[in-house]
Amino acid sequence: MDVAEAERIQAELRRQLIVPEGKIELPRTVVGLDVTYEVDSDRAVAAAVVVDVATLAVDEVAEFAGRASFPYVPGLLAFRELPLLIGAIERLSTAPELLVCDGYGLAHPRRFGLASHLGVVLDLPSFGVAKTAFVGTFDEPGPERGDTAPLVEQGEEIGRVVRTRTRVKPVFVSAGHRIGLDDCVELTLKLSGRYRIPEPTRQADILSRSAFRELSQTGPAS
Repeated sequence: MDVAEAERIQAELRRQLIVPEGKIELPRTVVGLDVTYEVDSDRAVAAAVVVDVATLAVDEVAEFAGRASFPYVPGLLAFRELPLLIGAIERLSTAPELLVCDGYGLAHPRRFGLASHLGVVLDLPSFGVAKTAFVGTFDEPGPERGDTAPLVEQGEEIGRVVRTRTRVKPVFVSAGHRIGLDDCVELTLKLSGRYRIPEPTRQADILSRSAFRELSQTGPAS
């Protein structure tokens, strides 16, 4: 698949995108997702971590090692990461209720980032929490935990800048699929305890890095 074909598929899948205006029933658990890559290589490990929303306790983890079959192209990260992430999700015994990605949903040049793509393909509620902005402009939110500011592009609110810890750099939240932005922000704050990054994606990052180190010691990914 080349870039033009990937963009065509992306546009086609975007027609299935659902972003409700009202609130949804928030889940009991969420699945945090992340991928760790080997430097200058296509080897990677994806991690899926099930976290209890009320307690932030980890209920279950799964990992999947493989090779990324699509090059890194800004705006098309889903084509690189989806096979790996789905491989990890399929190893969970717990049926996912909602997915949280280290990345973007609607805060994307074509309004269809990794969180949206994954949500549509699996038909699950999903959203993204990123460490930096990809597109859009914003004013700095207030300094306190819970302060927010709109992330805007061409007059459209495509996400929200959220302060998860007082006087710590904010994160960038955007709806993915089957969940509205207000619910995404509420869940981001519920899922952020002592750290800037929400616990599900923080734990997925830790797991994918640990699993990759172990993989590097035992042999190449298949």
